[in-house]
Amino acid sequence: MKVHELPTPALVVDLAVLDHNIDTMAAARPGPALRPHVKAFKCTELARHVADRGGHRAFCCATMREMEGMAAAGLGGDLLLANETLDAPRLTALVDRGDARITVAVDSPETVEVAAAAGAEVLVDVDVGLPRCGCRPDEAGRLADLARSRGLQVRGVMGYEGHIVGNPDRTARSEALATSMERLRRAHEDVGGGLVSSGGTGTYDLHDWADEVQAGSYLLMDTHYARLGLPFEQALRVAVTVTSTSPTRGWGVVDAGLKAFGMDHGNPTLDGFDVFFCSDEHTTFLAPGGPGSDGGLPAVGERRWMVPAHVDPTVAYHERIFVADGEDVVDIWPVDLRNW
Repeated sequence: MKVHELPTPALVVDLAVLDHNIDTMAAARPGPALRPHVKAFKCTELARHVADRGGHRAFCCATMREMEGMAAAGLGGDLLLANETLDAPRLTALVDRGDARITVAVDSPETVEVAAAAGAEVLVDVDVGLPRCGCRPDEAGRLADLARSRGLQVRGVMGYEGHIVGNPDRTARSEALATSMERLRRAHEDVGGGLVSSGGTGTYDLHDWADEVQAGSYLLMDTHYARLGLPFEQALRVAVTVTSTSPTRGWGVVDAGLKAFGMDHGNPTLDGFDVFFCSDEHTTFLAPGGPGSDGGLPAVGERRWMVPAHVDPTVAYHERIFVADGEDVVDIWPVDLRNW
């Protein structure tokens, strides 16, 4: 199959660009210095490709579904659920498989008890400035003591500076990261353990203290991260078809919209045109020449590329990734870790 023969909308990954991104990150953060985040791509075949080519064997996940799927695919050598869970039955079943190393984030006595019931290892999740999960730095030591009293292996701490990673000002990112990591240092002094897990794509090269960085978006990229001037290229695009044009009114329409793109970071882009708005199954774009002029509008039936502003939820909307080598579709990878 050729790329231009794909039914649209279709997620297409350029294999050469993907491999460039893998190689670039592996050179900067080899082996255990990176824990690729599965939430960015939700695909065990892509995870296997990263492990084989990049040498990264430890992964972090956002959901129990991702954890279960990675273990079932034989990719459970060192899995971290970088979120809290209260689902003791599923966590217990995952640990009881016996063929995967399972670590979960904890930030409360309740989540410690769930980990204890399952027999999972833990990282103490510390709030480093993102108003989401994580205990206060001064609470981390007591939480670690509780976990150890329940017989748990406390591997160390984690803290995600998600409020920083997308800042396009590198100096501001670096300064804010230093503040966040000082909070994590204080917590780690009280918690102990040999592992400090932090970071993301936007701060992967700014960490000089954390043992591992939880980056994932670097593999596929999006327009939000493209603003940062990182050495990773856009590997994922969405193939779309022009389904309607109106030269006299100055716009056209393609066959992908809100149900094909993550929109929390803004509209997707359509090369050569301004995106006007997205509706459920459509994106309306404006003619460069404006109303009353054909303005270079593409013909109905033409194929075009769109790039998401936020790659993670975009992938989660789709069932498969088409892997392209030039114009040839060389593989199809199921997005098999969708849902929860």
